[in-house]
Amino acid sequence: MAIRVTVWNEYLHEVQFKEIAAVYPQGIHGCIREFLEKEGFEVKTATLMEPEHGLTQEVLDHTDVLIWWGHMAHHKVQDEIVERVYRRVLDGMGLIVLHSGHASKIFQKLCGTDSSRLKWREDGEKEILWVVDPGHPIAAGLGEKIILEQEEMYGEHFDIPKPDEQVFISWFQGGEVFRSGCCWHRGKGKVFYFRPGHESFPVYYQPEIQKVICNAVRWAAPVDGPDSVYGNTQPVVELHLKEMKTIAGLHESAK
Repeated sequence: MAIRVTVWNEYLHEVQFKEIAAVYPQGIHGCIREFLEKEGFEVKTATLMEPEHGLTQEVLDHTDVLIWWGHMAHHKVQDEIVERVYRRVLDGMGLIVLHSGHASKIFQKLCGTDSSRLKWREDGEKEILWVVDPGHPIAAGLGEKIILEQEEMYGEHFDIPKPDEQVFISWFQGGEVFRSGCCWHRGKGKVFYFRPGHESFPVYYQPEIQKVICNAVRWAAPVDGPDSVYGNTQPVVELHLKEMKTIAGLHESAK
């Protein structure tokens, strides 16, 4: 069965600015959808202005990996939808957060930090993404580096929790470095943050960037692991105690 991917995009820059529409005439989500479909994934898209931002419970229940691109309207994403996505990640849905999605509500909730805090500069300077974990599945089929001729700069310190796995680090022409490919596990779900993708530059047409995202989808896809049981539970091994004292119901009786 094909991995089911939903590509979420604000889809505001492409509508409001003709310069951005010229770069991504089908929207950033349309560009990403096209190359994912060529890789055999089952893909649908959703955008901010759709009812429930296109992320109904039914859509999310039929999504294995959600890709998130946002920039200018993080504050417009309803908290109810953020919570819905968060719960699905804990239950096993993969999440790939792209570029300025670092400041999204969902990424901040999963990080537990103010992940909007970093340095930035929109000079269109050269970026080199170095692979720092060449054995990682997301780096499969890549060379040791990816060169982007023009990109927005992001610089450290990036206020995120220490990644479980670090795949890429970026160098920029102005001298800054940045942790550009970071992985975390949350509940049963996997989260990957990938930095490139400023809307003014045709980054998502670059084959190496497409390769990273396709690899990340496969890495983040759910696995058929056991479902955890939480809360009060019975012992899994029979207890043989001469005298067993219990505090069951103690807290309830004290209310």
